[in-house]
Amino acid sequence: MRTFIAVELPQEIKDRLAELQALLKKSGADVKWAAPSNIHLTLKFLGEVDEEKLPGIIAAMESACENKKTFTATLSACGAFPKIEFPRVIWASLARGDQEVKALAQALEERLERTGIPREERPFSSHITIARVRSPQNKDKLVRALKETENYFSGKNLGFEVNAITLFKSTLGPGGPDYEALKKVSITPA
Repeated sequence: MRTFIAVELPQEIKDRLAELQALLKKSGADVKWAAPSNIHLTLKFLGEVDEEKLPGIIAAMESACENKKTFTATLSACGAFPKIEFPRVIWASLARGDQEVKALAQALEERLERTGIPREERPFSSHITIARVRSPQNKDKLVRALKETENYFSGKNLGFEVNAITLFKSTLGPGGPDYEALKKVSITPA
């Protein structure tokens, strides 16, 4: 089954990200927008894993959360990978909570490696994917819209508490992916 580990986002944050998507959609670019109900902060994409590996993955999640405390994260900016001028993945970044998310992802990476799941080759970057660019259609308009919304969250104080991580099963379908929460692991209250 196809799986990943992520921080779930509260509805208010998903709503704000949907508002940002609506602004960017006006560019008319050829973009696959993440369904607002599916938006999350990925800590580790696991890919295809056998069901018998799930107990080890869950144990790694529990171990990664053991010495962590809940924290608040806030949305910061809108941007794109590899960069705004050449967008392939459109994302929202974190201001507050960025270092804590990176530490959590690093702890997961180390513990999951012990279960036989390979380390990610690229360094972890805490971000929330809101879209993937499919073609260069209206790219210039999209780049302009991205630059105009780069500081969209500035001064809005859009924070959320990170108090758990969730293992998700992802099933790809014609309407996009369907996510099913398999196991939620709590982080110790601060």
